[in-house]
Amino acid sequence: GIPQLLSMVCYAMDAFRPQAGMFDYLEEYALPDIVALALGKAAHQAFGRGVYRGYVTEEEALLTVRGRIMFAEQIRRRPGVPLPVEVRYDEYTEDILENRLVKSAAHRLSRMRLRERNARAGLGWIGAMLDNVSLVAYPSRSIPEVPFGRLNEHYGTVIGLARLVLQHTAFESGRGEVRASGFLIDMNVVFQEFVTVALREALDLSEGDFGARSISTLDAGGRVRLKPDLVWHQSGMCVFVGDAKYKNVTGERVPNADLYQLLAYCTAAGLPGGLLIYAKGEAEPATYYVRLSGKRLEVAALDLDVPFDGVLAQIGELADRIKQTALG
Repeated sequence: GIPQLLSMVCYAMDAFRPQAGMFDYLEEYALPDIVALALGKAAHQAFGRGVYRGYVTEEEALLTVRGRIMFAEQIRRRPGVPLPVEVRYDEYTEDILENRLVKSAAHRLSRMRLRERNARAGLGWIGAMLDNVSLVAYPSRSIPEVPFGRLNEHYGTVIGLARLVLQHTAFESGRGEVRASGFLIDMNVVFQEFVTVALREALDLSEGDFGARSISTLDAGGRVRLKPDLVWHQSGMCVFVGDAKYKNVTGERVPNADLYQLLAYCTAAGLPGGLLIYAKGEAEPATYYVRLSGKRLEVAALDLDVPFDGVLAQIGELADRIKQTALG
């Protein structure tokens, strides 16, 4: 469902934790409409105390001195000419990164064919509130991070949604007159990153202790490198290894290639077993005992059709299972 999907994306991006019912809109709404409605609501809450302002360092040539004179630049550009003066100063303005991200996301959504009138009105209101903010086109693969603190923490939700929009929307134009837009989500990446972030939070571990990272190579020569999705390091040692996979499985059997991959991880890490996590319906829970080696390969299925609180409850059960496997 769309509410579960968007909640997973927010978790996967590690942007903010969605509140219960945040995306629970009518089923007939399309995905961009729901995101636009959520962005408008979050913007109303963020702008409730006024549009956030911050200091931006500017460098320009002025006829009067403002801030500090850049003597080196003045001599290099205008030797012997007193005016204009090359200066550097701090401007207290609305035109800062936080507002630019929100405006860019609202503009990106407004170019889609939104059916819901309130969604279009909300985006228009955001544009009016941020009229003095520059419109910047951020590429989906290089969206700048926003450092949060006491002064801008109330922007957390709206920035998270803005990043979601900027990262997952795409536009294409061909030779004809028709222009197409899309809201594209790579479920393979989202599922993997959601499981990683949610398990890390449930296990109360840091990013350095739990996540995707390289382990010992499979061969003695160090040429076959391995990087599982889920690796738990404790005191410099690997105590758990696993993989998260969102893929169509023919029938109810786990592909042999996935089991071979997990077996390689367990062998390289010197562990007695590992865990494969699928979405429910893609594979059924099972345990495979490998002959001669004694390795135990477990398969878990995460039901994504339940309300998101139920999904997180399943993550908690998986975390307890991983603790028992890793710590005995």
